[in-house]
Amino acid sequence: MVLLRLINSLIAIIAIQHILFLVLEMFFWTKPIGLKIFRQSLEKARASKALAANQGLYNGFLAAGLFWSVLHPSMFTANELQIFFLTCVFVAGVFGALTVSRRIFWIQALPALIGLIIVILAKFILDFSAD
Repeated sequence: MVLLRLINSLIAIIAIQHILFLVLEMFFWTKPIGLKIFRQSLEKARASKALAANQGLYNGFLAAGLFWSVLHPSMFTANELQIFFLTCVFVAGVFGALTVSRRIFWIQALPALIGLIIVILAKFILDFSAD
C-alpha cells in the first residue's frame, strides 16, 4: 500500500535523523563539526561532553523504537509503536525547543508531529484490527 510505504519512509527518515543525532552527540560533540552544528565553544563542549553522550544514547533508543515500528510484522502493533515513539520524539523536541534552542522544534519536533498526524489519520483510514 502506498500510504504504508509513505508512513514507513517518513518514520525511517526520522529514525535515521536520530541515529545522526546519536553520532553527533556521542562522537563529535567536541569536534569541529559538532561545535559548528551545536553552536558552542570547545570549552563548553568539553564541560558538557558526558551529558551530550547520554543524550545521544537516548536518541539511539528513539531510533531503535522507530525502526522497530517500521519492521514489526503486525500492522496493529506497528501502528501503536509508531504513535508511542513519534510522541516521545515530539515531546523531546518540544522540551528541547523550550529549554535549549527553538531550532530543535523545526529539526526534531515538527517532523515527528507530521509523522504522528499521518500515522493517526492512517489508523482511521486503514483497518488494522484484521491483523
